[in-house]
Amino acid sequence: MGLGKDKGSSRINRYEHQVTAVGFDNLDVLAKTLEVPAAYLLAESPEMADAILALAQVNRSQQADLAEVIKRLSTEPELLDQLRALVNPKSGP
Repeated sequence: MGLGKDKGSSRINRYEHQVTAVGFDNLDVLAKTLEVPAAYLLAESPEMADAILALAQVNRSQQADLAEVIKRLSTEPELLDQLRALVNPKSGP
C-alpha cells in the first residue's frame, strides 16, 4: 500500500478499531502482503482464522479431505470425542 511507518501505523489502528474498512480490492493486496489467504482476514473468530490458515498450508487434495473431516466432526459428536482422545491423551492415573 506504500505507506510510511507513521501513516501506516495510524491507518492500521483505524482498521483495528473499525473506524475505516478495507475494501475488497485492498483486502487481496493486504492478504498477499501478510502471506495469508484473504478469508483469514475475514474470519469471525481466532479459531476460524487458525483453521483457515491451517487449510491454506496443505495441498488441495488434503484440503478436500480435511473439509470432509470437519463436516463429519460437526455432525457426529462421537467422532470429535474420539479425535480429542487421540490428540490429547490423558496422562496416567
